[in-house]
Amino acid sequence: MAMAALRREGRRFATPLISPRPIAAIRSPFLSEEDAPLGVRSISTQIVRNRMKSVKNIQKITKAMKMVAASKLRAIQVKAENSRGLWQPFTALLGDTPTVDAKKNVIVTISSDKGLCGGINSTAVKISKSLHKLNSDIELIITELQKNPLNYTQVSVLADDILKNVEFDALRIIYSKFHSVVSFLPTMATVLSPELVEREAESGGKLGELDSYEIEGGETKGEILQNLAEFQFSCVMFNAVLENACSEQGARMSAMDSSSRNAGEMLDRLTLTYNRTRQASITTELIEIISGASALEG
Repeated sequence: MAMAALRREGRRFATPLISPRPIAAIRSPFLSEEDAPLGVRSISTQIVRNRMKSVKNIQKITKAMKMVAASKLRAIQVKAENSRGLWQPFTALLGDTPTVDAKKNVIVTISSDKGLCGGINSTAVKISKSLHKLNSDIELIITELQKNPLNYTQVSVLADDILKNVEFDALRIIYSKFHSVVSFLPTMATVLSPELVEREAESGGKLGELDSYEIEGGETKGEILQNLAEFQFSCVMFNAVLENACSEQGARMSAMDSSSRNAGEMLDRLTLTYNRTRQASITTELIEIISGASALEG
């Protein structure tokens, strides 16, 4: 009997407490406690649920990108290790002398055309600018836009295009050398022009083991040096492309792993906020129901 009387009294007193626009207020998830009409509770938990859903979707994307980068890294790493046998004989034969005095230096910076891989691209560009103060006068820009790394044939075409369009005394190839998934080393490889190689050899400069070999055949020393310089440039550039591709995928794996961990931590904080907000709302409603029942009984 007491519960029936309480329900009747509740229906009679409920009408003047309800806002004239209850439906519109309930549908708005961005309603604050101060702006809420009388008798209508703000739904702040909806905002937290939407944020949690967005963070979960971002975490799924970052985990998928990490797995894709790991699969690409395994394939490219084998090619990069095999390509090191191309340029190492040239280093032993002609040497790698970054401190040689060259009047005209040409910078060839190897970078990726995609982001979300840490600071690998900005590091290569900063080194190029700080090393030779490149602010303008960029004569040739080559951009590679394809999913897979370049093969040796494509790199040879690019190297031949650079040699035909640019006059140089020394080619400086700047790239990121792969060490491990979490470590890459900005590296500069130097390829000298045939004239500078011959001049350094005559002046007693340290250029490797070139002078220890005898030249046979009808070709002169200048022609042989010309062929060696072109072949050396294509081999070094091919290795630089693969090493940079490995460093890119490793940096992307590390960046996506860090992003996934950050998303998990943010999701934990949002879950805690959601539970606290929901519990506070339930507690407030129970207090109001008990208070109303006590008032009616009194």
